[in-house]
Amino acid sequence: MPDVDGFDEFYRGSRQRLLGFVYALTGDLAEAQDAVQEAYVRAWQRWSTVGRYDDPEAWVRVVASRIAVSRWRSLRSRARAYLRHGATEAVPAPNTDTVEVVAALRRLPEEQRTALALYYLLGMPVAEVARETNAPVGTVKARLSRGRTALAGLLAVTDLEEVADA
Repeated sequence: MPDVDGFDEFYRGSRQRLLGFVYALTGDLAEAQDAVQEAYVRAWQRWSTVGRYDDPEAWVRVVASRIAVSRWRSLRSRARAYLRHGATEAVPAPNTDTVEVVAALRRLPEEQRTALALYYLLGMPVAEVARETNAPVGTVKARLSRGRTALAGLLAVTDLEEVADA
């Protein structure tokens, strides 16, 4: 069992120094806090070993600085990829019809919602939906039928053929 009191004392005595150090490295307080927190988590996980080091703070300092540098490199790589490939295309906001359908789907029982999504959104055949949901084929067909009827009522659709063809 880890020495909880020893770790707590170590943490209280060193956290501000380490945060100041990593903040000086990164220039970003949030990034520094994240890196230092991750380093302390790793120290806690290995406290039975790290706590016996001559200078456990040095171990946490090295780990925190490596985490910060690793994140910096990752951000730099993403920035390079962005410059190389350009900005991703903006995803358009959903239209009001989509929002209404999603709101209506949320009001359906989970089984019907799942069956409708697998069948209509992913294009799975009824047999595959049955395998995916561990339900008999007849049950899936019933869920699809009941789900379409319920959606029609929720969306005030008058022609059920329109919903079945969607």
